[in-house]
Amino acid sequence: MKTNTQKMLKILYILAWIIFVGVCIEAGGFIVYAFSTLVMNPVDAKYFWKEVDLSNLYQYDPGYFFVINLLMSIVAVMRAFLFYLIVKILHDKKLDMSQPFSNDMGRFIFNISYLTLGIGIFSCWGVNYTEWLINHGVKMPGIQYLRLGGGDVWLFMSVTLFVIAQIFKRGIEIQSENELTV
Repeated sequence: MKTNTQKMLKILYILAWIIFVGVCIEAGGFIVYAFSTLVMNPVDAKYFWKEVDLSNLYQYDPGYFFVINLLMSIVAVMRAFLFYLIVKILHDKKLDMSQPFSNDMGRFIFNISYLTLGIGIFSCWGVNYTEWLINHGVKMPGIQYLRLGGGDVWLFMSVTLFVIAQIFKRGIEIQSENELTV
């Protein structure tokens, strides 16, 4: 019989896969629709991803449309990569519960802390840019529709993960010292 931790990790692995696929589809949708609008058919701006209407922004300036789409795509791709790392660490069975303070786990936590920092920075940048456009009279959909909201939460999470990464780094050092003395 499996332990509760092993069962929970299996459930988290399945959930991580589902979220990973969803954010990959979202990132791909942003990129494809932006390319379609900018290169092939400007009318697509009216029926952007999940029918978000960005036609006013495109008519105001295609360059601003490109920047908003670039920021949305960067955030979506970074979120997809974050879940890729989660799926990868759960799949590779690098979560050895007998020695949780491993170099792989330390690198993983540092990597996701940097990724969440990047997501937070680009999300905040996108929100500020959108607010700047609104102040210049461009009719824009809400931040939640652009998938740029929550930058402050991502920044908070990155700081939290960085602290945890530092704790893991110290745990790895202590575990190495204990292995050398045995």
